[in-house]
Amino acid sequence: MKTYHDRLKELETYTGMGEKPADFTDYWKDALEELDRINPDVSLQKAEFQGTHTECFHLYFTGVNGSRIHAQYLRPKNISHPIPALLQFHGYRWNAGDWCEKMAYTDMGFAIASMDCRGQGGLSEDLGSVRGTTVTGHVIRGITDTKEKLLYRQIFLDTALLARILMRFEEIDAEKLGVFGTSQGGGLAIACAALTPEIKKAAPCSPFLSDYQGACCHQECQGAYLELWDYFRILDPCHEQEQDFFRQLQYIDIRNLAPWVKADVLWGIGLEDKACPPSTQFAAYNALTSDKKMIIYPEYGHEPFPGFQDKMMQFMTELL
Repeated sequence: MKTYHDRLKELETYTGMGEKPADFTDYWKDALEELDRINPDVSLQKAEFQGTHTECFHLYFTGVNGSRIHAQYLRPKNISHPIPALLQFHGYRWNAGDWCEKMAYTDMGFAIASMDCRGQGGLSEDLGSVRGTTVTGHVIRGITDTKEKLLYRQIFLDTALLARILMRFEEIDAEKLGVFGTSQGGGLAIACAALTPEIKKAAPCSPFLSDYQGACCHQECQGAYLELWDYFRILDPCHEQEQDFFRQLQYIDIRNLAPWVKADVLWGIGLEDKACPPSTQFAAYNALTSDKKMIIYPEYGHEPFPGFQDKMMQFMTELL
């Protein structure tokens, strides 16, 4: 039986499976140029929920393919000078959650925007049609169409556009942005930081969206990566299109985006995670070149980690 230290030694050198496409940089350069041409048509609508010391708004903007994207936006009342802002991203298929959950951040002096991912459980639209299957999940949406139709390309761009919008708000200090999230939210935090070099702090926890081919090799893998298995079971049972399938996914793999991250990174991981196996997370973490720290919970899986939220809050308050 391997010890904790044996496992860790292997993980610290793991870089994932498959190769970054030769046109990966051009792919995302073109995507960001597409973002430059979008008029986001930002709308702020006062929310039905308000805090004693916090203003709450529905923030809407237009993203790729004309979809209207929704985020909760909260800021302290009576702002006298530009303040730091945080972007929060939610777990797979879920939504931005309850307003009151963000008030610890506004009480500390942050503004915070929590985005609903398009096509999932919140108020955002998904107007992008694709050819081919959409069976069982969002990772494979667009997989049999052109690589520009991959749904997570659009979601990654939504995160970057939201960051740009916040940086234009007069109450926000554009030089003091942080991003965070858990599971899918953790993966989106890395993607957002990679596509938005102005971001100074990133705190992913148990991130999804990394090393898809490696994830498929885990017999014990559970959760969202199972949709990759479902794809093969239903549509390619003999893996005749396996090479093309995983080549497409390389474009939306955060381990390939990780080297672009300029932010300081605080990363939470459980070594018993079956939903987002530790190897998939280390594949992205090991690709980071910015200042980084990983907090490891050896006996924990895909679940909340004791003390991590406090550590993350302390990490972000360095922006204040």
